[in-house]
Amino acid sequence: MHEAASEPRATRRSSSRFVAAIVALMTVFGMASVVVGAGQADARIGGTQFGKQEFWVNGCGMPSVKVRAWKRPGNYKTVILLDGMRAQYDYSGWEINTNVQEMVKSGVNVVEPIGGPASFYTDWNAPSNFNGQRYRYTWNCVITNTLIRGLDARGFRVGASKKYAIMGVSMGGNAALVIAAQNRRNFDRAGSLSGYNFLSAPGMHTMIRLAMLDVDPKPWNVDSMWGPPWDARWYHNDPFLNINRMHGMKIFTGSGNGLFGRYNALPNVFDDLFKGSTLEFLALTQRKAFEAAAALQGVPVMTYDAVGTHAWGYWQDMVWNAKARGFFR
Repeated sequence: MHEAASEPRATRRSSSRFVAAIVALMTVFGMASVVVGAGQADARIGGTQFGKQEFWVNGCGMPSVKVRAWKRPGNYKTVILLDGMRAQYDYSGWEINTNVQEMVKSGVNVVEPIGGPASFYTDWNAPSNFNGQRYRYTWNCVITNTLIRGLDARGFRVGASKKYAIMGVSMGGNAALVIAAQNRRNFDRAGSLSGYNFLSAPGMHTMIRLAMLDVDPKPWNVDSMWGPPWDARWYHNDPFLNINRMHGMKIFTGSGNGLFGRYNALPNVFDDLFKGSTLEFLALTQRKAFEAAAALQGVPVMTYDAVGTHAWGYWQDMVWNAKARGFFR
C-alpha cells in the first residue's frame, strides 16, 4: 500500500512561518552535539505472560515481520506501539524497557511490531546504499496493510469505534502521527512521545542524516528514504503538515525538558547528558511547534511534560498517563 500522492498543507501559513523560525534556532543549537540514542530504564524482557502471543506478518517485500502482542477478551482498545531509531529484531524496546504490556489486564490490548532500525516506519524510495541494505523498507505498507489484516484476523479490532490507536517513541512518534492521519479508516488515536513532529523545520533533514549515520547496521543513507531535502515526500511525511487531517482524532504528545529526572541513573550519565538531553530538548521544541499549529487549526492535543531526557522510563510514564486520562477510551 502506497501513501497518498497529494501533499497535505497546513491551513495557517502564518503560524507555520512563526514556529519555523523558533524551531530553526533550536535545531541549530541541538545540532552542535547531534547524536542518536535513548537512555534506558532498567532492562527487562517478557513482562506479563497474560494474553501474550507471537505471530508473523507479510513484509510487503521485506522479510516477514515478527509481532508480539497481548490481548484479553472484553478489552476496549488496541494500541500499536512503534519503536525508536535503534529498534532491534528480537524484541521491541517497549518490551525490553517498559511495563506497558500490563495494560492488557485493564482494558487495552498491546501490539509491538519488531524491527526497522532507522526506518521511520515509512516506505523508502530505495534500499540504503551506504550500508548495503538488500531490500527496500516498506514499513508503511506493513503497518497499514499486512499488520492490520493480521490483527483483524486475530480479533484485535475492538471497542466502539472499531479502530486502532498507534503511539511511538522518537522516530516512531512522528511516524505514528502521520500513519494515523493518513489512514483514518483504521486509526482514530495517535501519540508521539519525544517524536520529531516538524520535520520540515530548517536543519531537520541534516539532523536526521547525521543521526542515521550512527545506527547499526551503519551507516544509513537518509536520501534513500524520502529523497533529497526538497523532495515532496519530506513534506508528505511531516506531522506538522498533516495536522489538517487530524480533526476528530485523539492526539497525544509528550516529551521531557532535557533535564535529569527520576530515570537518569549514574551508570548512564554520559549517554543521558550528551545524547539524551540534546535529543529531548530538540523533541521538546518540535513538540511545542506542533502543538501551537494544532491549536491554531482547531485540533485539540492531550499533552504531557516531564522533567527528563530521551529515555524509556519517561515514555512508559507517558503511556500510563495517557491511559489514566482516557486517551484510549
